[in-house]
Formats: sequence, C-alpha cells, structure tokens
Amino acid sequence: MDLRGRFAVVTGASSGIGAATARLLAREGARVVLMARTGGALEEIAAEIRAAGGEATAVAADLGDAVAATGACERILRDAGVPDLLVNNAGAGRWLFTEETPAGEAVTMMAAPYFAAFFATRTFLPGMLARGSGRIVNVNSAASKLTWPGAAGYASARWALRGFTEALRQDLAGSGVGVTHFVVGKVSSAYFAHNPGTEARIPTISRLIPTLTPEEAAAALLGAVLRDAKDVVVPFMLRVFWFSERLTPGLTRWLLRKTGVRHLG
Repeated sequence: MDLRGRFAVVTGASSGIGAATARLLAREGARVVLMARTGGALEEIAAEIRAAGGEATAVAADLGDAVAATGACERILRDAGVPDLLVNNAGAGRWLFTEETPAGEAVTMMAAPYFAAFFATRTFLPGMLARGSGRIVNVNSAASKLTWPGAAGYASARWALRGFTEALRQDLAGSGVGVTHFVVGKVSSAYFAHNPGTEARIPTISRLIPTLTPEEAAAALLGAVLRDAKDVVVPFMLRVFWFSERLTPGLTRWLLRKTGVRHLG
C-alpha cells in the first residue's frame, strides 16, 4: 500500500503505539483520523501532526460502546469518506486471576480490544467492500496465543481479537480488503503505569524478549502495511516463542506457567 494521499483511521491513538503510528502514517503522506476516549490527549497528538505539516483530525469516542462507536465512525464516513486503512489498536485491562477480576472490569476488557475492533470494522467495512480495497490491522498482544497465569480476562479478550481476525480473513477472501494481525511484545508505554501490579505478573522468561519503544512498534506496523503483510510478530525473540508454542505447545505453556506468578489460592 502506498500511503500518499490515502485515508487512515487509528484507534487508541491518544498515546503509545497508536499515537506513534498516527505520526508515522501522517509522515508517509496519509490523512489520519485519530480515535480514543480521551479527547484532550487525542487533540494534542493531532495538533502536533498538523504542526509538522500532516493532516490529522481527532474524534473522541468510547469505541467499546456500540452506539457511541457506530455514531462516531458514521460521522467519519460522512465527513472524510471510507478509510483505506483501519488500525484497530484500542485496548485496556489489568492482569488478574479470574476470581479477583470484578465482573464489570471483565466486560471492559472485552470491550477494548475486541468490541472496539468489531464495531469500528463493522461500520467501515461496507464502504471498503464496495470499493474493493482497503486494509484492516488488528493490533494484538502476545497473550492472544501465549497465555500465562494471572491474566485470565485480558488473555480472553486478546484471544477474541485473534479469533475475529481469522474470521475476517475467511469473510474477506477475494474481496480486495486485506487483514493484518500485528502482535507486539512489551512496549515502553504508559500501559503499566495505568494498570498497577500488572508488570509484576510478566513471566520471568519473557526477559529474553526485548522491550520496544512505541516508535519501534509503530515502525514495524508501518512496514507490515507497506508490504501488505498477513501476520507480523515483533520483536524477533517473541516470534521465536510464538513458533515454539506451535511446535512444542506443552513445553512452552509449562515454561510460562513455571516462570509466571503463583495463583493466589
């Protein structure tokens, strides 16, 4: 995909990977709409992009809410048209055992990333299909395949997003609309500060996997878009673990379990 003059929508764009991706896309010549719940932070990123000579608009909305998400995406369709690229990056959630997860928080974790990606895609997809082109990128966590103790709700939501990605591929085969599953390891963003206690539950074996900056993750995502990649897992050592789960699933799960947090019970 040549991004010059193309139209991109990035969700979860107020910080971290989403903000860095929006900046890169604008630098490549794309018109960008940034979406997230936090309107103030979102507008700051959009203003920064415009100050650097790019085209960016901020749209604040709770994408995990069906009515709010659909309404916001429909307004984008009316005002800016059908996206050439949709980056579903919205996501949240603490790492908790099942019994310590408040019911409402379990719903919130499923709302973003899974429902946020579903609602945005559902609204923009008909226009992409009518045009016969476009790309949808679902940004996911290693927990979508490599599960560890103490993150039941979080992992479940990430598996749901991976399932949605695979289902989309089946639905869209031959349509001209491509789907990318972008899986990234630990990123040095504000995520762990916003979810206290979560970082302590990272299995110690994951120390073998380098931490990426949001800019490094965004650069890998941009590369995936430019080459129309189907599946991207970064960094390299995470890719090693990803394939080890396929080749030796029992051993990989045992290592994650033995080096992860112990059950509270």
